Amino acid sequence: MARVFSAPSIIKAAGNKPKELKEFIGRVNSATSGISIALMKSPQGWEEPGQTPGFDEYTIILKGTLKVETMNDILTLNAGQAVMVSEGEWVRYSTPYEGGTEYIAVCIPAFSTDNVNRDQR
Repeated sequence: MARVFSAPSIIKAAGNKPKELKEFIGRVNSATSGISIALMKSPQGWEEPGQTPGFDEYTIILKGTLKVETMNDILTLNAGQAVMVSEGEWVRYSTPYEGGTEYIAVCIPAFSTDNVNRDQR
């Protein structure tokens, strides 16, 4: 049966500056544990702690530029590009570039504070 969700849930995001995180599908908005889909808008200068997530994460850049650091690479992704980070791979996201960034994140299984495994600061 099809389910319609009238609006996303606003989730408090980690990081040094406020980031807009709208979960359309996931543990909070749709009580879905198998996948989460969220729209994110991060301002210039935003960065979050590193993490070793218990999910695969697929990120599609809609506007701006996103910096993605792994143990082996530092990637700079622009609008129209996408990246996949595998479960158990250390990663850190940031938007040090002018204008901020808008992107969609898809996590399988769904993101939760229990499976993101953030670095302790």
